[in-house]
Amino acid sequence: MSPDARPDDDDPRRLREEIDQLKEAVTSHAVVDQAIGMMVALGRVTPEQGWAVLREVSQHTNIKLRAVAEMIIVWGQEGELPADVRAVLEETLDKYGPTEIPGAPPPP
Repeated sequence: MSPDARPDDDDPRRLREEIDQLKEAVTSHAVVDQAIGMMVALGRVTPEQGWAVLREVSQHTNIKLRAVAEMIIVWGQEGELPADVRAVLEETLDKYGPTEIPGAPPPP
């Protein structure tokens, strides 16, 4: 055993829990990234602004960020989004965007 290793470092249950947590984190990250992509495409904002939009919608609706991201993905697939979330999303997107599309004529 290495000097830095703890006695429970090789515990199969602990290792399984850690693997499960890492899988959940990767899945959550992918869901959030997809929702950011939707904000970029549909809201015409930068990825950083898309992240800020998700964060603000989460804070203003008191819904976990991953759940907001999942709702946005379902909205993109099925067109369904709870009215309260949609209202906050629209308001927040208005605040951040739309950013200028490269090569587009300037706004009137």
